[in-house]
Amino acid sequence: MRPPDRRRGRLPGLDAMRGLAMLWMTVFHAAFDLNQLGYIRQNFYADPFWTWQRTAIVSLFLLCAGAGQGIAVAQQQSWPRFWRRWAQVALCALAVTAVSWWMYPHSFIYFGVLHGMALMLIVVRLTAHWGSYLWLAGALAMGLHQLAPLVHSSWPALDMLNDRAWNWLGLINRKPITEDYVPLLPWLGVMWWGAAMAPMVLRWSEKGERGAVPAARRDSQPARVLATLGLLGRWSLPYYMLHQPVLMGAMMAWGNLGA
Repeated sequence: MRPPDRRRGRLPGLDAMRGLAMLWMTVFHAAFDLNQLGYIRQNFYADPFWTWQRTAIVSLFLLCAGAGQGIAVAQQQSWPRFWRRWAQVALCALAVTAVSWWMYPHSFIYFGVLHGMALMLIVVRLTAHWGSYLWLAGALAMGLHQLAPLVHSSWPALDMLNDRAWNWLGLINRKPITEDYVPLLPWLGVMWWGAAMAPMVLRWSEKGERGAVPAARRDSQPARVLATLGLLGRWSLPYYMLHQPVLMGAMMAWGNLGA
């Protein structure tokens, strides 16, 4: 595998992790689409087999995003570069809202993974210098989310936090009706843990860069798989935006051919 591209701030291992999350997400969404079209019968909203997969996929994706911001701060990447990438995420989030409102008007996505990332990227960028305290901050973010139902039972007036105007915070005791929901809590905790991992990721990368990789290993099957995952991870945002229309379109075309 090639050494990290310091000019662009890319780390092949981190890109490969992000690519793995994208591949897993594709398989998950393919099954979801098959269910939507009636080819299979699964409960994606309650069956632990599917709900835990969704949690794992989002966690892996946000860990990578948090680590990416931690590395960006360590490499002293500029704020203008950050804002260019942030604008892409924010615009894609608005596009997801518009399309989901057209497809699912009663459960459209108003604060999904891209909306959550747009907010959390700013928070993590501003706090990535906290160092080891990021582990504690992440644990507190997750703990507050878990305590929210107990607090609601003691103070009924907090039911306002379940409204759409406030439920993006994650301090809820009932889940909103929406196709995707990634609130600030507990997911900011996952991104903070990703940022806390950034020094370790950099050390592993530098260690791998110092070690010579034999040509035979660079051309091996595992190396080719990692390179492919890395390529997918480098183009994660456009892939995320395009994979569902492609999947759904292919399945509908296949269904029409068999009709």
